[in-house]
Amino acid sequence: MLKDFANEPLASPDAELIAGSDINPATFPTWRDKYGVTQLCTDPADLINDPDIDIIDICSPNMYHTEQAVAALLAGKHVICEKPLAPTPDDIRKMIAARDRSGRLLMTAQHFRFSGVSRAMRDVIKTGALGEVYHARSWMLRRGFLPVRPTFIYRRNSGGGPTIDIGVHILDLTLWLMGHPKPVAVSGVTRAALAHHAGAFSSWGRASVPADMDVEDFAAAFVRFDTGATLILEVSWLLHHSTSGEDAKIWLYGTEGGCEWPKAEFMHTNYAVRQFSNSTLQLTQDTMEPHALECVEFARAVAAGLPSPVPPEESLYVQTILDGIYRSQQAGREVSVSL
Repeated sequence: MLKDFANEPLASPDAELIAGSDINPATFPTWRDKYGVTQLCTDPADLINDPDIDIIDICSPNMYHTEQAVAALLAGKHVICEKPLAPTPDDIRKMIAARDRSGRLLMTAQHFRFSGVSRAMRDVIKTGALGEVYHARSWMLRRGFLPVRPTFIYRRNSGGGPTIDIGVHILDLTLWLMGHPKPVAVSGVTRAALAHHAGAFSSWGRASVPADMDVEDFAAAFVRFDTGATLILEVSWLLHHSTSGEDAKIWLYGTEGGCEWPKAEFMHTNYAVRQFSNSTLQLTQDTMEPHALECVEFARAVAAGLPSPVPPEESLYVQTILDGIYRSQQAGREVSVSL
């Protein structure tokens, strides 16, 4: 239930990694040798009910998040949970209710927010540099990078495909940069366009895509907000796209300017002299990988009594839209959504 930081130690003065749980005990030697963790179990309830543990980090498949998070919160633990926080908006509401009942912190691990470029761009946007943001374009597109593990490609474990896996990343960051306007309607499509093609494979190890994969490999949506703003979203694990690997971008368009993430480029127009101008933020290098930094900041929030760095109410915005995409595909039309 505690994530692997890709060889980067957890440099937090507020937390100590003391225990872990995995249904596969074959992972335990890595826990012991790499992290020095000796308190290991196959049942997460052992961690949830341990009075010496203050924080639970949930990294299980999506369909197990709600049950484990609610149990941990009601056991008096603070919870950081991998994205998506839960597969449906109603599941998130259950988690929020458990958080309110327990008085503990609940955070979604949306690590895109913790990169230096994301934070710097949001700081500029909050000054009003874009004016009113009335349209956004976001995409996270992969050329052949489909995770073939059962936890991703079967709906019983994941709840969906790239919509809920990587769409949650780029959508959360987009809404965060936009200031979280309320979604009111979604028109979406999902389909397995390439996953069942003869010879379909993933670039990860050139592994074949299992024929019984039952989630989408592509999704696109048009979202309307209560402010009148709109958003176009595209996500895919498999796409005949020019970029090898992954291409992720966000464009925001406002009445006073526009911007592009992750280039940190801002576009403005001087109407008095009829000139266009572009500028790029000068950024310092991140001192910690964002996936690790999110955990460090959560521990700091717990220790200092601060609000959750990524509150579940904001994740409810995200999941309301993603759920709307799936409902729109089923209905074959635009659907209304509400928080």
